[in-house]
Amino acid sequence: MVSDPTESFSRPRVAAGVLFFDHLDRVMMVVPSYKDYRDIPGGYIEHGETPSQAAAREVKEELGITPPLGRLLVVDWAPNRSEGDKQLFVFDGGVLDQEWLDRIVLDPGELTGYGFHDVDSVAGATIPRLARRITHGVRAREEGTMVYLENGEVLP
Repeated sequence: MVSDPTESFSRPRVAAGVLFFDHLDRVMMVVPSYKDYRDIPGGYIEHGETPSQAAAREVKEELGITPPLGRLLVVDWAPNRSEGDKQLFVFDGGVLDQEWLDRIVLDPGELTGYGFHDVDSVAGATIPRLARRITHGVRAREEGTMVYLENGEVLP
């Protein structure tokens, strides 16, 4: 009997999200109706999509807007006990001016609210691994770099 060598390959769930900012450089966090913590806009990548396409689609679905998305800020390898291996991409959404903010219409099946948070307060607003991912993403945006993380942490 010949076993399938691909059975031992990881098949991670892959998601993409976006860091949006307001004019005070605070980061947007959404309140999902199906989670017990704040998150960033985004979600799982569908078959045939690229990470950037998925991020744009999720923003349109969740917030009802289609602002241009910028460059990749973070890739995080973040396995989860309940979901298995996961790989997450975070893109720069830039600053949402009042015109974009006025167009936001939340999908009530996904989100119950959103708000902007000082980066220093993100750790108190969400789960630790996501807070680290956001903090590293903000730093990468400021420095014009991209960062690779494992479980929200930069490798030594």
